[in-house]
Amino acid sequence: MAMSGGTEDGEPMSDLNTTPLIDVMLVLLIMFIITIPVQTHAVKADLPVNNPNPPAKVVDPIKNKLFISADGQVTWNGSPVDEVTLTQYLEQTKQIDPEPELHFQPDPAARYARVDEILAVVKRSGIGKLGFIGNEQYRNDF
Repeated sequence: MAMSGGTEDGEPMSDLNTTPLIDVMLVLLIMFIITIPVQTHAVKADLPVNNPNPPAKVVDPIKNKLFISADGQVTWNGSPVDEVTLTQYLEQTKQIDPEPELHFQPDPAARYARVDEILAVVKRSGIGKLGFIGNEQYRNDF
């Protein structure tokens, strides 16, 4: 297919006209964008409820004991707590001056994964005075 507008000697221009190719590519791109389904993926997360009444003062200003039973139940000073409540208690602990000690005592039969989860919560809270008590129960006397 000969095209005019070549060199001055009258020969036809042999370069390919890319304008129609670009037009077709843009039309295809627009068609692909229109046909892509709208993303309706949503992450469902249970957000904590804002409690206007803070929990009762169950944080001891001297020392607090965190115990994990063999079945994975976490208790704070003898009362069962979940991870959200534990986080609230740890935040209250950090606000007391001087910061009270946190005595951590997992049951020897408690699963390591559960103990690790609770230790991660304690670490994220930024508690500075953490002590492990009852370590003598893990000793093997041969």
